[in-house]
Amino acid sequence: MSFIPRALAPARTRLAGIVVAAPSSLFSSSIRLYSSSKSSFNPHDIHHLTHGPDHIQSKMPAKELLRNHHRFSEFDLEGRVYAITGGGRGLGLSMAEALVEAGAKVYCLDRLESPHPDFLVAQQRAKDDFGSSLEYIRIDVRDNAEVNDAFAAIAAKGERLDGLIAAAGINHLQSALEHSRQALDDVMSINYNGVFNSATAAARQMFKYQQKGSILLVASMSGLIANKGMTSPVYNSSKAAVIQLSRSLAMEWGRHGIRVNSLCPGHIITPMVDEVFKQNPAARATWEAENMLGRLAMPEEFRGSALFCLSDASSFMTGSTLLIDGGHTAW
Repeated sequence: MSFIPRALAPARTRLAGIVVAAPSSLFSSSIRLYSSSKSSFNPHDIHHLTHGPDHIQSKMPAKELLRNHHRFSEFDLEGRVYAITGGGRGLGLSMAEALVEAGAKVYCLDRLESPHPDFLVAQQRAKDDFGSSLEYIRIDVRDNAEVNDAFAAIAAKGERLDGLIAAAGINHLQSALEHSRQALDDVMSINYNGVFNSATAAARQMFKYQQKGSILLVASMSGLIANKGMTSPVYNSSKAAVIQLSRSLAMEWGRHGIRVNSLCPGHIITPMVDEVFKQNPAARATWEAENMLGRLAMPEEFRGSALFCLSDASSFMTGSTLLIDGGHTAW
């Protein structure tokens, strides 16, 4: 049996069950599925793959030819439109600012009668520093008709909607045996029904305008564990439901180009958490001791995760749960 030196063999590269082949040293742009398992995969072959100029992993041009604003183009949201429920302040607003800085037009939806002062500061900064827009719309995510009307109006302005961050939520501290029916209904109607209403309203517009995109449902590490120092069985259950909802919607909409993921933050210093501390001052020390960093998070620390999940940087990510909790659940 004769041996053919690798350098003289027809150019062929396998990557995770995919073969790129060409009759000469030049690669063809076509890709076909490969099902044979006779030949082993050489990880070094991935460096020989070539991509079209618009491919997300295209090699960057030389540094001297590259302007800073062209780096990592998969994070570029120029011209895109997003909605964020619970975007009037706190975590939702921090995420909104990240999308604005990446070039997006962002609508913050909240039930506050008028925009919070933090929103007004962010809105002015969006205009002055980034030449973009941050707009406020008052809605109640529990009202499905109102939510659908709001999303329809947003999408109609530019005939597109590229995605959603569903961050609206409330907490209620009370033991299971003492938990009132009204409090149960309030928590579930906002934390679960409101998220469901928002996600489906966004998807309807994305289908209408044939717009691919990304939806991020904000759950919590509380959907995965029972928190020490926080007796909130219904809140925790609502967040577990959101995690499962993201998987189910990802399954339904994935083949249509709509990705759905959930984000599970750890304890964050927000107005909602401040209310917990008012009721249980000892909770802060307990929470700080329960994670590996020994501190609570700031809303700004989730800007990067929002940009990643809503941009093309996460183009192969759907049905996933992103856990960012300072190591709280990793002990």
